[in-house]
Amino acid sequence: MSDHEPQHLYDGPARLESEHGTWEVDVALRGVFQPIDGHFHWYGRVGAALDGVRNGQSVTVRTDHGEAEGRLSDIDPWGRFRISGTGKPPF
Repeated sequence: MSDHEPQHLYDGPARLESEHGTWEVDVALRGVFQPIDGHFHWYGRVGAALDGVRNGQSVTVRTDHGEAEGRLSDIDPWGRFRISGTGKPPF
């Protein structure tokens, strides 16, 4: 893992981990600092359907640049989850 300043976007491989399993996936993540609450908010889409996962589940997102806790939500018609988190992003 590298130690660098948070970026505003990341498209690439990630590992999602939860009590229900581990998945190697591609993610498309974006982020922005919100001055209203003083936090960095990141969000995006998991590039594959995840078996055995439910809406609202927490996961750890790991990339070559870091890791962060996120929450899965909003399943699209292809079974892909939206993911979001607050604080230091995994990219």
